[in-house]
Amino acid sequence: MCATSPLVSAPLFPFTPIIHMSYKRPLYEAKLCPPQEFASRVAELPRPLVFTNGCFDILHRGHVTYLARARALGASLVVALNTDESVRRLAKGMDRPLNPLEDRISVIAALESVDLVTWFEEETPLARIIECRPDVLAKGGDWAVDAIVGAIEVRAWGGKVHSIPFEVERSTTALVERIRKTSACHG
Repeated sequence: MCATSPLVSAPLFPFTPIIHMSYKRPLYEAKLCPPQEFASRVAELPRPLVFTNGCFDILHRGHVTYLARARALGASLVVALNTDESVRRLAKGMDRPLNPLEDRISVIAALESVDLVTWFEEETPLARIIECRPDVLAKGGDWAVDAIVGAIEVRAWGGKVHSIPFEVERSTTALVERIRKTSACHG
């Protein structure tokens, strides 16, 4: 029953029919790039091009700060994510990733600092690195520059390699452990 006004017998909140609207697709979806389209899509991006990669399972402040710092090294930032199976092979745990690839690439693509997002099934992103020939290769501060996959190749064509120091100490693995401990205490 609708509420009525004491002065008017008409309902205060008359039934409004549901209007089915067509909504535009989210803009971030244009940043999603299947590996088979990667080379041609990267060719359209402004240079210098920065490349980075990772799992980005549960996005946190450390990730977004790192990606913003990487983006500042060039005119475009490309991010390649490990597929779900690739994440499992990294020994992060059989229950990882917690978020499937489709969700992880969408969240990364929605970031202002990111221009293009792709993925890789292999153990490393070397194939994507060679395909796009970045001017800058970046990883987080937990990586020594010489240990970064693709460093040799990028330097060989005159590019630079950066290990960006952590400004905000965060870890998805530590966050997952904290959630599990909290859940165990309250469960």
